[in-house]
Amino acid sequence: MSRRSSGQSAARSIPSTLARALDALRADLPAIAVALSGGLDSMVLLHLAHAWAREQGVALFAFHVHHGLSANAGQWLAHCEQACAALGVTFDHRRVAVAKDGSGIEQAARKQRYLALGEMCRAHGVPLLLTAHHQDDQAETVLLQLMRGSGPAGLSGMDGANRAATLLGDGNTVMARPLLAVSRAELETWARENSVAWVDDESNADPRYARNALRHQVMPALAQAFPGFQQRIARSAAHAQAAQRLLDQLAAQDLAACLDGEALVMARVRPLGKDRIDNLLRYWFGTRGLRMPSTSWLDEMVGQVLDAREDAQLRVTHPECEIRRHRDRLFITPRLPELAGMRDRDDIGVLVKEGQGFVWQGEASIDFPDYGGVLHFDAGAGQGFEAGWLRGRALTIDFRQGGERLKLAANRPSRGLKAHYQSLGVPTWQRERLPLVFAGEDLLFAAGIGMDCHHFGSGPGGLVALRWEPHPAQ
Repeated sequence: MSRRSSGQSAARSIPSTLARALDALRADLPAIAVALSGGLDSMVLLHLAHAWAREQGVALFAFHVHHGLSANAGQWLAHCEQACAALGVTFDHRRVAVAKDGSGIEQAARKQRYLALGEMCRAHGVPLLLTAHHQDDQAETVLLQLMRGSGPAGLSGMDGANRAATLLGDGNTVMARPLLAVSRAELETWARENSVAWVDDESNADPRYARNALRHQVMPALAQAFPGFQQRIARSAAHAQAAQRLLDQLAAQDLAACLDGEALVMARVRPLGKDRIDNLLRYWFGTRGLRMPSTSWLDEMVGQVLDAREDAQLRVTHPECEIRRHRDRLFITPRLPELAGMRDRDDIGVLVKEGQGFVWQGEASIDFPDYGGVLHFDAGAGQGFEAGWLRGRALTIDFRQGGERLKLAANRPSRGLKAHYQSLGVPTWQRERLPLVFAGEDLLFAAGIGMDCHHFGSGPGGLVALRWEPHPAQ
């Protein structure tokens, strides 16, 4: 059989390849959508999906994203709209503005495109989005990840289907790639045999983009030296996916064994050894929806976590969070901005302000944005301050300066705040964001601990208890 007839035969099998992929995904789907750029791949997918959806009685949508990066973008939009009208496919589109965010114009456009596609899926109640990624795209993805030094997760390439909450903006929409087993040459043959018209994006020829450089300079050389290399790379990607699944299963077991609440118990983590610790931490980050750390960052963090003395106030900064250790437990905490109330000293440590003064006039609560929360005055408390004594008194809210002491009850000793926090297990990084309330020089209340008993009222009613509620993510 000639190469031409073989390619034509493979191209004719494309509809059945797509049908098998969609049949495996289908679970009484009310509708599906095609991500339609107007290029060869997505136009073939549109025609194939149209035939399948009509046969199955499933509603079909086509969604296009207008980036405005090319002078021809308007023509591509018109082409997609006309093609859908000819087929009777419901069409929608979004215009997006691509702003440079430090990741490069290509990555920024990709981010905006998928968010817009996700928004259209939600707007039309579509649970399954089809993209036209094919075998050559898979090979390019694996090679790019190899050039970046990726591990099994990166070398796994693209999944046939997955939920991409970060990309699409929700965790419900499934994104499927039913043409991953089909080469671009086969798609082009099918398109020509079936008179499918498409548009060409001139940016796909720009070698400044890494994927284009690989596509036009590296892959032709590979094809000449290793014919059919795309299939072999796809096979390697499948092996990497299998290996990654095993690593994820091991990490899930390790996480279940080492997790206590939201923290990792380091005494259980340390015996695992470095490779399993790295695998566990990457998996833990993934469960929290955090960007996967680089190998060098992970090595540095693990070194600090394992080598720091037990009483060290460890803090490792990640772009999206902070890793902290408390009582030999490892926590992932949000990166929080400095509160205005913390800025009470100049560059050489001289106190330049002394808290925020206020007067309680009977309100149920007072918001203190500079201190990151709301101070509640709970009336009718069984223990607290007499309302008449507290009302109209000059009060001050501030963060601790050091040396403050608090007595919780008449039969309990006065103790420094540090001792209270330690006995209550309040982590160090939380203490610095817990304010105090004073009446003159007297400490009345310490958030995270409680009220000082020295000024407690003894009447049968009219007692007020103070309570602190942090703002969300504070």
